[in-house]
Amino acid sequence: MFGLIGFPLSHSFSKEYFQKKFKNHQIDEEYELFPIREINDICILLNKNIKKLRGLNVTIPYKESVLKYLTDIDSDAKAIGAVNVIKICEKDGIPVLIGYNTDWKGFLSSLLPLLNGKSISNALILGTGGASKAIAYALRKIGIKCSFVSRSIDKGDYSYNNLDNKAIASHQLIVNTTPLGTFPNVSTCPDIPYEAISRNHICYDLVYNPEQTEFLRKCEANGATVKNGLEMLYNQADLAWEIWIDRV
Repeated sequence: MFGLIGFPLSHSFSKEYFQKKFKNHQIDEEYELFPIREINDICILLNKNIKKLRGLNVTIPYKESVLKYLTDIDSDAKAIGAVNVIKICEKDGIPVLIGYNTDWKGFLSSLLPLLNGKSISNALILGTGGASKAIAYALRKIGIKCSFVSRSIDKGDYSYNNLDNKAIASHQLIVNTTPLGTFPNVSTCPDIPYEAISRNHICYDLVYNPEQTEFLRKCEANGATVKNGLEMLYNQADLAWEIWIDRV
């Protein structure tokens, strides 16, 4: 059995994607959603299913807090400080949980075609959670400087209260890593000065359900190039598959 932990999970496409992948490869495995309200509940989940569980995906809000439950962490995940994939195996009768981060590669491979030779030097990342750290890691790999926007100024370079038109104009790439706009709360979006968005901007939303979030709608209305997180979801899922299935 494989599965996804996070809360809430009503928006997730992961179960459908992996079940189809298992069927296409004629692999007799299950994939389930495990909406746990507290990260401590992972212990209950593991104790109940440890003989069956071989891997987990991790989503909001547990990509950072899950670290303390892991036996080992891959070098990329350690550098990022967040995990979205766990491989579960056994050594001498004891469960071994190894954490990985496939978000950064999944995002980067999805973003690169959008850049298409454009000279992007600065990115604005909305949110400071585990997903934001993976995005920053990916962008720094290709030489893009990152600034963070948080609800609290002590957690980011900007707060939503002091983010002005000048800041928006000076960051040609804007990435929303918050869950704002996710189904079923589709009318919400990050509170930024959208009037400063222009055709020179690339605006990327990690949210993929709905297909066009309010954030993307507002950015596109001002001429920006926009993309949602569906391709990233599939990219990171395929990388998780490689970790679970191909690395036997």
